[in-house]
Amino acid sequence: MALIVQKYGGTSVGTVEKIENVAEKIIASRDAGHDVVVVVSAMSGETNRLIEMANQITDSPEPREYDVLVATGEQVTIALLSMALNKRGYPARSYTGPQVHILTDNSHTKARILDIDESRMRSDLDAGRVVVVAGFQGRDEQGNITTLGRGGSDTTAVALAAALKADECQIYTDVDGVYTTDPRVVPEARRLDCITFEEMLEMASLGSKVLQIRSVEFAGKYNVRLRVLSSFDEGGEGTLITFEEDEMEQPVISGIAFNRDEAKLTILGVPDEPGTAYAILGAIGEANIEIDMIIQNIAADSTTDFTFTVHRNDYDKAMVILEKTAKALGAREVSGDRAIVKISLVGVGMRSHAGVASKMFKTLAEEGINIRMISTSEIKVSVVVEEKYLELGVRALHSAFGLAETPAI
Repeated sequence: MALIVQKYGGTSVGTVEKIENVAEKIIASRDAGHDVVVVVSAMSGETNRLIEMANQITDSPEPREYDVLVATGEQVTIALLSMALNKRGYPARSYTGPQVHILTDNSHTKARILDIDESRMRSDLDAGRVVVVAGFQGRDEQGNITTLGRGGSDTTAVALAAALKADECQIYTDVDGVYTTDPRVVPEARRLDCITFEEMLEMASLGSKVLQIRSVEFAGKYNVRLRVLSSFDEGGEGTLITFEEDEMEQPVISGIAFNRDEAKLTILGVPDEPGTAYAILGAIGEANIEIDMIIQNIAADSTTDFTFTVHRNDYDKAMVILEKTAKALGAREVSGDRAIVKISLVGVGMRSHAGVASKMFKTLAEEGINIRMISTSEIKVSVVVEEKYLELGVRALHSAFGLAETPAI
């Protein structure tokens, strides 16, 4: 008998019929002899509906009340799923995040989990019940409802698996695993049987939407065995996310991630002196705007040109701040570009194989794609290109690195 945590996203529980289907999947695990804890999201579209109502009242809802509102979506799902299980003769009990004592900090709308008291869940499991928990939510030390940010149900599931020392955390979604890239862009994309935590973390941070980045971080930190499966396809093994085994020969490239939500800002002709980088980026960071790629060039006239990327939704806010900074520093010019995207190669095999970056650059050049920015790490190479070249670039790289081919055993 194993203890399994299963998570079902909004599309998996989008209708009453789909909730009934999820109940059958849970029953199959129970009939196989496993204890099961289930984490569910709100029904597909429900969180957006709640946010829309809030925005009809005010453009800037108070964060505490915003969390109280959007946390209600999951409460509906846990109750319906528990009803479906109980109707079938499988005892189940539903809990909100606060009821199972998921303690978070007080950063409303993007809270982080601090602690979980698993005793209540243990008691139900010992009594033969399925435990159904609302994802995405918890409570702070003052008892206020908090939410973990969009996609936070993945993090809830992994955190519960860590607290309960579960044998496996299964993330059920609308895809049957992690692919070499998005099959909607490259139909030949191949499902990966396994991928390392390092690679999945890079893929998630670079634009892959299969798993929320914080859930991957959590799983890696607490050594939670993580598997991505389809809610709609029966019998598939999905993709196992695990730690790299030294003796296992890793492919050079495991996948290609891309992000359409990039924007680029440039400040030209600022003084080349200590503190300039902080003067430019400090104000951006203080405005809670995340910076991704950074390039600095020193000109012959002892001035610096500084370019960085942010999320496209933060472009206008960042531009206003940068223009003020430019004026204070006496910069020559400020410019920006929303029509850019980031394409990234990811693979732990890069550590032992040279020439990945040069092959990437050559492939893009042969397609007439100009590279605007470059960033590298041990296991990834990222480039910024014009938005119109995204799909062409991804397809060309997928072919050049042979990612559609099944590796030889």
